[in-house]
Amino acid sequence: MFRQILVPTDFSQKHTNPLETAANLAEKFTSTIHLLHVIEIIPDAAFSEFEDFYNKLEKRAQKKMNTLVSNHKGKSVQIIPHISYGNRVQEILKFISQYEIDLIIMNSHKVNLKHPIHGWGTISYKVVLLSGSPVMLVK
Repeated sequence: MFRQILVPTDFSQKHTNPLETAANLAEKFTSTIHLLHVIEIIPDAAFSEFEDFYNKLEKRAQKKMNTLVSNHKGKSVQIIPHISYGNRVQEILKFISQYEIDLIIMNSHKVNLKHPIHGWGTISYKVVLLSGSPVMLVK
């Protein structure tokens, strides 16, 4: 059913639930999990201007990716780490198309009912609206 599962992460604590959910589904469906971290680049600035900074962020991200993947060693799931640069939403959407993702599992937060419009600009909301693949939001 779900061969390719994407879990975008920013490494915050709230992103452990989507990976755990993906791991449980992957065991049942023998799916591959793609764990994606996008390093947001500074708009309208040449990459070379901040290349040292981006390289440090990538090294830090790689260490965190390795930790997340190693937490699932011994389980019968395959987790492939990916790091990309760019706008988070655009990179997630590009990744979905490139890897033929069947399911995206992302973190979501509770929308404040007094100010619901504040929840509309989130990455998860944009991916839900713009993706052609099913999206599962977990809390």
